[in-house]
Amino acid sequence: MSKGVNLKELSKKLNLSQTTVSRALNGYPEVSAETRRRVSEMAEELGYAPNSQARRLATGRSMAIGHVIPRSIHEMMNPIFLEFIAGAGETYSKHGYDMIISVVEDDHEEDAYRQIASRKKADGVIVHGPTSDERRHKLLKKLNLPFVVHGRIPGAEEETSWIDMNNRRAFERATNLLLDLGHTRIALLNGLEHMDFAKRRRRGFEEALRARGHKPDQALMRSSDMTEPFGCENAMEMLKGDNPPTAFLVSSMISAIGVARAVGQCGLKTGKDVSIITHDDALSFLPNSGEIPIFTCTRSSVRFAGQKAAELLLAMISEPGSKPTSLHLDAELIIGQSTGPAPAR
Repeated sequence: MSKGVNLKELSKKLNLSQTTVSRALNGYPEVSAETRRRVSEMAEELGYAPNSQARRLATGRSMAIGHVIPRSIHEMMNPIFLEFIAGAGETYSKHGYDMIISVVEDDHEEDAYRQIASRKKADGVIVHGPTSDERRHKLLKKLNLPFVVHGRIPGAEEETSWIDMNNRRAFERATNLLLDLGHTRIALLNGLEHMDFAKRRRRGFEEALRARGHKPDQALMRSSDMTEPFGCENAMEMLKGDNPPTAFLVSSMISAIGVARAVGQCGLKTGKDVSIITHDDALSFLPNSGEIPIFTCTRSSVRFAGQKAAELLLAMISEPGSKPTSLHLDAELIIGQSTGPAPAR
């Protein structure tokens, strides 16, 4: 391989502008596939390795994407957030983008977005954890900062770009499976219900019960940070009650592990005495795997969501003024070892 060249020399060799060469190397869709191929081959032949400063100069962009995480959301979503970031990071890397992550106090979040926009620290941002009374999208529009929402903003689905799992449908299907197995005392251990995803999951659970002639029992519904102790402590309390549930629908694998611990400590067997269905984000460090998975689950890869959210955002950045786009993902319902027929009373 010959000695490495800079962007200017590579562009001259190809008889193309530096901007076109940079865009071709970063996979922008407005550059033809043939041009991208020719640029890539020449770059490899000449030993060209772009640095971030050269990319910024060539494109007029910061070549970075921002993630502003309020501390309360970060603490609640930490494992899920890390998996999402891993997926998004793969996409950023392919297109020559860096990632900026800022964990801030809740009341400083808007200031962080303003700094990103005014200092041009990032070309766009991902909005995490939309709530029922979400306002961040309004600020980002005023700042003219491109963004994609991981989740959905109630009432703003048509005017924002987003990627989300069909949470309502996933929990409706899971509830119907438990009802089909004969369970009527079903507990819901949900995430914080000011979050849009958790509200949709509760709606799916309650609608499935009502459609089958069962009245939702508020005493069997709890919501909090999705931790293992939350699952264990609440399941233990319910299982020791006078009329305990025979099944649990849980919003997180981590909480479901806590539920399974409580079942065991009560001298009961998961899948026989008590059934558990959990949502499974396909976390790489906590696999629900095997020929027959440990937990029956609704599965939707949060890493895949990260990859796709990043793709949506980079497309928006490369095509300013494009219409909002969205991606609605369906979860798989996977039968595992943790469900079985309701036990005879």
